[in-house]
Amino acid sequence: MPGILLTQDSTFIIGPITKLLGYIMEGIFFVIDKIGIPNIGLAIILFTIVMYLLMMPLTIKQQKFSKLSAKMNPELQAVQAKYKNKKDNDSMMAMQAETQAVYAKYGVSPSGSCVQLLIQLPIMWALYRVIYNMPAYVSSIKNAFFPLVENLVKQNGSTELLQSFSNAGMYAKQFENESFVSGVSTYVQNTFIDVLNKASSAEWLSIKDKFPSLSADVDNTLSLLDRYNNFLGLNIANSPSFTMKEAMSAGAYGMIIAALAIPVLAAVTQWINVKLMPQQASNNENDQQNTMMQSMKMMNMMMPIMSAFFCYTLPAGVGLYWVAGAVVRSIQQVIINKHIDKIDLDELISKNSEKAKKKMEKAGVRAEKLNAYANMNTRNVNHSNKPAKPSLSQEEKDEAVKRSTEYYNKNAKPGSLAAKANMVKQYNEKNNR
Repeated sequence: MPGILLTQDSTFIIGPITKLLGYIMEGIFFVIDKIGIPNIGLAIILFTIVMYLLMMPLTIKQQKFSKLSAKMNPELQAVQAKYKNKKDNDSMMAMQAETQAVYAKYGVSPSGSCVQLLIQLPIMWALYRVIYNMPAYVSSIKNAFFPLVENLVKQNGSTELLQSFSNAGMYAKQFENESFVSGVSTYVQNTFIDVLNKASSAEWLSIKDKFPSLSADVDNTLSLLDRYNNFLGLNIANSPSFTMKEAMSAGAYGMIIAALAIPVLAAVTQWINVKLMPQQASNNENDQQNTMMQSMKMMNMMMPIMSAFFCYTLPAGVGLYWVAGAVVRSIQQVIINKHIDKIDLDELISKNSEKAKKKMEKAGVRAEKLNAYANMNTRNVNHSNKPAKPSLSQEEKDEAVKRSTEYYNKNAKPGSLAAKANMVKQYNEKNNR
């Protein structure tokens, strides 16, 4: 058998993660194969459960951030309101300091949620890559294409036949690669498997028509792949849209229902998942936040529809992963919500504040000023937002200077030591009062 796997993702960051997840999928499929149920659909469900359990600490951390944000946002909004119409440098710096103090008080980072999403996104994309191209990561599934591929490569005109398949355009660069042109056996075989893995039933039959001597190999390969891909009577290698077309042409109306099941389930489970997510209350004083929340609501409404559409056009295996993921996330969300509700937020805020203080001390930042801001609450911030006193005109300033000069020069010559002593005396008396 070829010593390398085919078309594994080689992109920066995503590639290594995909390879690691491929080992997990390989292990899962090996176990279920050994117990006599080598089914790709079952492997996808188990793989999804394992991956979401592994990512559960990140999910809990993200939910804690959301909970703290809901409690912290009124104070941040109050700080913003305080400096709403102040654009001078001192006011901007003061607003930044007070905002940082609020974050320090709650022990969170402004980019905390973004960092967790940045960690999760490559993992989610890698999950998709593994499921979309199973033969590249699961050797048992890849081996199902042999000896057909070995014999097909030897046939004259086989390359041209595969290049005529509807999905061959995805692998055009592989057909043009120097390794393929020079006839490196492993590379050629891997390219053939890539195309065959996404070939339609009609395209498989065209191989038998073109090369009758390979009919037995084609039948054996399809039989094994059907065993792997059959999930509750549905071939998850085909997209629901393709299954619909075949079912309608054959008059198999039961298969039409089966084909529509995954897209419908994807929409329903996604809708349930959205409903279970924590929702933030709107704030009438913050138009920008309310606009963002409206956008999020619109996105939440669109997600079930988008899920149904993608699951209808992509292979059913991807849709099965989507449904399984939504179900696992919903169960996970219920558990996390109960866990988060039991958390004493005041105690958590106190611990986070201590952690933030230690970090600042290690960084050599004086925490006294930030701690003073951190002790403020929303009520104090709101009251501090008083209208600024009206500035004096130049005539009023001159009059004030004149009165002050006359006062200080009383019983003393202007500019004399006595006048200056009077000025100092008046300043001290004013401060003492």
